[in-house]
Amino acid sequence: MSVHKEIKKVTTNVLHEMKLRGEKIAMLTAYDYTMAKILDSAGIDVILVGDSASNVMAGHETTLPITLDQMIYHAGSVVRGSKRALVVIDLPFGSYQGNSKEALTSAIRIMKESGAHAVKMEGGREIKDSVERILTAGIPVMGHLGLTPQSIYKFGTYEVRAKKGDEAERLLEDASLLEQYGCFALVLEKIPATLAKEVAKSISIPVIGIGAGVGVDGQVLVTHDMLGMTHEFSPRFLRRYLNLYESMGTAFEQYIKDVKSCDFPSDKEQY
Repeated sequence: MSVHKEIKKVTTNVLHEMKLRGEKIAMLTAYDYTMAKILDSAGIDVILVGDSASNVMAGHETTLPITLDQMIYHAGSVVRGSKRALVVIDLPFGSYQGNSKEALTSAIRIMKESGAHAVKMEGGREIKDSVERILTAGIPVMGHLGLTPQSIYKFGTYEVRAKKGDEAERLLEDASLLEQYGCFALVLEKIPATLAKEVAKSISIPVIGIGAGVGVDGQVLVTHDMLGMTHEFSPRFLRRYLNLYESMGTAFEQYIKDVKSCDFPSDKEQY
């Protein structure tokens, strides 16, 4: 009789325990069932259904155009492919800013309609009311500081954030405030490594970096970028583990060639 090995699900509490014992957290993005299933089987800790879907799935220049309905569609697909990983969904631009009641409605829709485990929001002290209101419904919230892509038109650039003293000081304060508001974890994007390390040491919740150095509690990348499916985007923090753009292109060219020459399908590939 085969013994069925129970899958230990990753929860917000598991992430907290990982930080306490110094075990790094691995997080990647997914927007569909197939990719989520592969990531989950590989043993990823957290899957982020990022609003980066706006860029890599829909071809938009920024993350701003993606809607709540579209995020719910992607989130549901990912949840169906995940058995172990904690699935976190980005609240898209316009679904929470400046209106805590709308933020709660958006978060509830995501959780009810997709079956996800948590939501992520960009910003510090300015999202206090939204974070606290969402938490009253028992929905875990992950924060996001540093480069916040939804605010790209305010910054006017994708440059490294918090290089100067006052902005660095504010970021440290905001990280502490997000912990006080009740966030279970925090993403730091594109900030100096020394500052990110300081943030991770100063708060008890897990800090996950993207372009924030090695001194944090975990790392996140956009899966399409680390697989080399995208090739125009090459920031310093990105490590390409594969070059799928090239190998997929080669496979497609071979398929086209085989179809044109009647090499495909062969006798063995037909009924």
